[in-house]
Parts: sequence; structure tokens; C-alpha cells
Amino acid sequence: MIDRREFVAAVAAGVVSQGASSDVRQHASSVLRLMRQGSAPAINAARLNARLKELSAFGANPQGGVSRVAYSDADRDGRAYVMPLMRAAGLDVRVDVAGNIWGRRAGTDARLKPIVFGSHIDSVPEGGNYDGTVGSLSAIEVAQALAEQQVRTRHPIEVVIWANEEGGLYGSRAVSGQLTAPELQNRAWSGKTIAEGVTFLGGDPARIGEARRARGDIATYIELHIEQGGNLEREKLNIGVVEGIVGIRQWEVTITGFQNHAGTTPMDQRHDALLSAARFVDMVNRVVRAEPGRQVGTVGRIQAFPGAPNVIPGKVVCSLELRDLDAAKIERLFATIGNEARRIGEADGTTFDFRPLHENVPAPSDPAVREMIEQAAKTLGYSTRHMPSGAGHDAQAMAQLGPMGMIFIPSIGGISHSPKEFSTPEDIARGASVLLGAVLLADRR
Repeated sequence: MIDRREFVAAVAAGVVSQGASSDVRQHASSVLRLMRQGSAPAINAARLNARLKELSAFGANPQGGVSRVAYSDADRDGRAYVMPLMRAAGLDVRVDVAGNIWGRRAGTDARLKPIVFGSHIDSVPEGGNYDGTVGSLSAIEVAQALAEQQVRTRHPIEVVIWANEEGGLYGSRAVSGQLTAPELQNRAWSGKTIAEGVTFLGGDPARIGEARRARGDIATYIELHIEQGGNLEREKLNIGVVEGIVGIRQWEVTITGFQNHAGTTPMDQRHDALLSAARFVDMVNRVVRAEPGRQVGTVGRIQAFPGAPNVIPGKVVCSLELRDLDAAKIERLFATIGNEARRIGEADGTTFDFRPLHENVPAPSDPAVREMIEQAAKTLGYSTRHMPSGAGHDAQAMAQLGPMGMIFIPSIGGISHSPKEFSTPEDIARGASVLLGAVLLADRR
């Protein structure tokens, strides 16, 4: 029987390659059989799940879940927790000028580009304990498993913990070169501007361009994440192989009317910004639903000014977000929404102004990386489904630099961005094991 170290060496040597000789394929079959029997090396599931519980203490809410929003004290404390774990995994750790945490270990071939894998640990307000953190701590676990088993990859490996994923992929878009200078003045949920937040985490917004890496600077990027939907659980499947990530565009919408007394201004003489906003919300829903497809549109934030019961609102500021795998469809929907908004304004005596906040371009995953993930999962005996991601991820920024793939595990009840978000310890261990296998396969690419 092949022992654990021999197994990893065999996989790292490419014995699962479809182009291998008959002798090698025969040997590979016995190795893969060991994986299916559970005799092969694996990540330390108990350690991984214990660390997930420990990380959940940073920004914990009394009602459950976490509020570890980017650039907050809880975010900084969580980062201080993971960096020693990365060092213990044998990684050289640094914080880049955008606030991303990188852990690197050299490969045996200095000519090769790095295999990058990781995720984020920041959360939405009143979020859950699994979004981002499963992928981040699994990436560290994979690196530690390789170090403990003395497995040297040909490629360098880089584990990354991205900064401010939830606010708009700010850390990864800085690395892909998509982050623009005006966005540094956007305000994060912590109350800080992006520039202030980057400084808070040890970065340098004045040098943000130095975070950028060129296309071809990475060999492969792989990210493990919870599905944030209910497909895998509903179909009782273990692993989602992500086909692509939707594009996301966000705008701040300012609706301007005329502020006036609520008691003395007749109804037919009002220019009520909040009334126009209400019609705008309903119109967005109608326009987005008018054609078939997976596209979604959301007005998730709205505020009326001055916000007094006896004053007709003179201004409303709200958000608009559109998502789809097709960038042209997003552009078409936005054009229709803009035209409809102007008609609402003409009828109500109000005006609409759309200020772009940021854009995450649609990102198809790489077919070869999808095949690696599929092969790793099937070898371990896990069921799979190919599926799109309706949520944005740092992987879509990294797709601008090189081949990208994503692994999904089930979200119980399809719940995410909620204290009730949950993935089972068994599913987390499966995902981390597939990540380990995919990294080893990518090393032979």
C-alpha cells in the first residue's frame, strides 16, 4: 500500500494525467482507489473547523453571526488572528499596499508562476460565519497540510486573504488593476473612506498602483466558497464547479425634488423626491423581470432628506445594483432603467442622477481549471454540479490575470449574508480536500 507521503508525491508527479503511460495509469488507479477508500492524505478537518469557530469570535454578534466589516476593529483583529496561522503553515507573510495579506512559499522551479488560492474574512453587517472564511482558512489548511507532509510543489504557492471583498472587491481589483483612484474616496461600512481603510490595515493608498500585477503573473487562481444559494443542498450534491461569476454594476442614485411643508403644500403641487423613489424601485423590478434570464436588479439602500414627518422630501439617495453573466445585458437594462427614470422625473417634477460606484466584470472560469476541480472531486467520490455564481467574488478580478476556477460547497437552506448562514463541518472538509487536490493538479499543468 502507498503511504500518505508517497501518495502526495505521486499526485504531484502527475500520475493522474490523462496522457500518462499505461503503467503510470495503472499506478494512478491504485492511488485514486486509496483516495476513495479514505486512505489518502487529507486536510486536518478538526483543525480547520476549530479555527473557523475561533475566527467567528472577532466581530461576533449576540444574536449570532458576525459584523466584521472591512476596515473595522473586528476586521483588523481577525487579520491579526490569521497571519500567525499563515506563518505556522510555512508561508512568508506580507501585507501589500492595498491591504491584502499574502503568504508565499517557493516552489522547486523558480521559472514557474505561482498558484494562488484564498478568499476573504471581512463580512457584511450582521453577516454569517462562513462566507469567505471557509475559503480563507481552507487555503491556509491546504498550505499547512503540504508543509506538514513535506510536499514541495513545482510552482510557488501563494495564499491570499483579500481586503474588503464585501464592499466591492477592493483588494482584488487593486491587484487586477481595475480599481480607480476616485473609488478610494468611496465610504465603507466602517465609516472610513477606502483610502482611510487601506491605511488602517497597513496599506498605502498613495501607492495603490504598486499592488497591480500583470496578466500572466499567476499560473492559476482557485477559490473555495460557500454556494450562498440552495442548489447543492436541494439536489444533495457535494461540490459545485463554478462555470463563471456574474458581472456586478452599482450606482448611487440621487433623486432631487423640492423640499416643502407637508401640511400647506397641496398634493398636486408637490415635487416629492420620495414618491419618485418609490416609483423608481417598482420600475427597476419591472424592467429586470421583463426578459427571461438569470439577471437580477436590486435597490438595497434608500434614504430621504431631510427625513422629518412633516416635510416633503426634497432629496432621496438610493442604490441600484444589476447583475448578470452578460455585460451587454447589464448595459441594456441600465439604459432602459435610465430612460424610465427620466419619464418618472418628468411626471413628478424631479430629476435623477446616476453616479457609478464600481463595476465587477463578468468572469467565466477556465475550462482546464474546472476539469481539475471536477477530477479532484470525483476522485474523492464526491458528487458535482457545474453551475454559475450569482454572487460576486474576488475570483472574477483574478480572472483578469490568469486561469481561474471556483469550488462551491452547500449552504444549508440557501442562506447567506445572515447570522443563520451555515455549512456543515463535513461539507467544509470536503471542499478543502477538493481544493488540495485541485492545487496539486494545477501544479502539473
